[in-house]
Amino acid sequence: MKRTYVLPTLLVLLCTFGFTASAQVGIGAKKPKDAQMLFDGTRQMLDEKWQYWNSPRLAAEPPIKWAIQPDPAGTGTVMNSNDPAAAGGKYGAADIVTKQPFRDFRLHVEFYVSKPGGNSGVYLQNRYEIQIFDGDTTSHGIGAVINETPSPYRAYLGIGKWNAYDIVFRAARFENGVRTEKAMVTMYFNGQKVHTNQPINQVWGGKFSGIDGGNDGGKGITDTPGGIKLQAEGHDVLYRNIWIKELDLKKPDTDFKR
Repeated sequence: MKRTYVLPTLLVLLCTFGFTASAQVGIGAKKPKDAQMLFDGTRQMLDEKWQYWNSPRLAAEPPIKWAIQPDPAGTGTVMNSNDPAAAGGKYGAADIVTKQPFRDFRLHVEFYVSKPGGNSGVYLQNRYEIQIFDGDTTSHGIGAVINETPSPYRAYLGIGKWNAYDIVFRAARFENGVRTEKAMVTMYFNGQKVHTNQPINQVWGGKFSGIDGGNDGGKGITDTPGGIKLQAEGHDVLYRNIWIKELDLKKPDTDFKR
């Protein structure tokens, strides 16, 4: 007798449509077992997994001067991006980046803006900035894929509160050194989906901003993997609970469920 085997529905969907995921998002989201903790609040992990980015403007010297301080919410310790070398908003002077580079990934970052106008940023592959800028509702404002999307300011909880970015990122694809598919991102901001399969065109901010920022005005994207970077801009923006899960997204689809 001939037997017919039917693949489970979920497997069929995965094979047909590519990446799909269901994950907890928002403040306090716990690291999955198969993800890597990048910052757990300790000086040990900061020094173990992060380093200053060797920007053309680098002014800081190791060890990393980002302070470890008590969490304003009263749970554990956090790091403060207000490095003395970045005073006056000198981005690229004391930014920190993971020692490990990444291509496709699922990332969780929690941040706390202490004062009005607080400014920092989360860089994907040390190229593409997800902005942190209190008070700005433009494409240069909080939660924006900088200069490429409007700020989803509605999702921001404000100063003096913890906020969370949950991101799935797919790196640009290349053939024979030529970019054939742009980088792409889907993001939840405090549990609200604010970007879905958003393509990213270039690096903004020039050579002090990130990898390839000095190539053809930021349009000369290369296939070099990069780390997760956090920006020092001379402001008291705090970080905690940062984790990442490496992915291999065959298709240009970063959409994922909560």
